[in-house]
Amino acid sequence: MDIETAREYCLSKKAVTECLPFDDYSLVMKVMDKMFVLIDLESSNKISMKCDPEYAIELRERYSAIEEAYHFHKKYWNQVFLDRDADDKLIKSLIDHAYTEVLKKFTKKKRAEYDALP
Repeated sequence: MDIETAREYCLSKKAVTECLPFDDYSLVMKVMDKMFVLIDLESSNKISMKCDPEYAIELRERYSAIEEAYHFHKKYWNQVFLDRDADDKLIKSLIDHAYTEVLKKFTKKKRAEYDALP
């Protein structure tokens, strides 16, 4: 998978927006203002994703493409290299997982706002 495909996949999800809050090459994907993915535009071969802590460890042990995310809380974030042993199906499932992890943390009010969106 390339970064543009990953970007488009993220943007296809409900209530997702993109922004560059840190610099000109760290593209942040948010669902209702909560970050779930960061795409590194400078390297063009890695993205960081939110992840359940236990699942994050399992993934790091299984795939050389998945490491602790640089500049993020290592317990909750993985960095995935797109040019290694993570195929498109896995990367999409990890994006889905990151998105779901953020949704799970929504307050009742924020979840109601999300559910009301088309």
